[in-house]
Amino acid sequence: MLKRVAAATVLLVLFGITVYTVLENQKDSNSASSNENQNISSSEGTGMTPPNAPEGLKVGEAMPDVELKTLDGETVQLSDFKGEKIFLNFWATWCPPCRVEMPEMQEFHEKYGDDVKIIAINATGTEKGVEKVKQFVEENGYTFTILLDPKLKANTQFRATALPTTYFIGSNGLIQAPRKVGPMTKSFMEKKKDELK
Repeated sequence: MLKRVAAATVLLVLFGITVYTVLENQKDSNSASSNENQNISSSEGTGMTPPNAPEGLKVGEAMPDVELKTLDGETVQLSDFKGEKIFLNFWATWCPPCRVEMPEMQEFHEKYGDDVKIIAINATGTEKGVEKVKQFVEENGYTFTILLDPKLKANTQFRATALPTTYFIGSNGLIQAPRKVGPMTKSFMEKKKDELK
């Protein structure tokens, strides 16, 4: 029962944040003439987080180990990827900023996939179903690693209260840079790639 309440709370928070983000992005684009709003909508992307949202994991903390599923139904642990540099991204198909960054992530993956592994964890517990996620991935030709989080365990452990959220994890399994809340560009990812060890 407690798990269901926690999952429902996470779902409500994610939904509320997404609605808030979409409304703020529309507001920003309608008033793009002011310098402040032009800075907010810069090419590096932004993210909206409610003021009372829990802080993310800190630099130096170990990546939590969570059991997830691949799109093919195979079970994996995040610890299976230890030894690799990772961009650990949290997303959903219904999230407009996620849709903006995913083509950039694909371009980065095609160029630097041997150096840095992109693992995109779908907030599957907020989706209409796994088939919708599979269809979205196939239609857009995304080839980086997609993992499913139907019970939102990973979202909860990583405190990914806004989507998209990305953590930058070194080959030692430790978080090596502050998390990014909001969409990433390819140039931003290239800079982060060079910071990871």
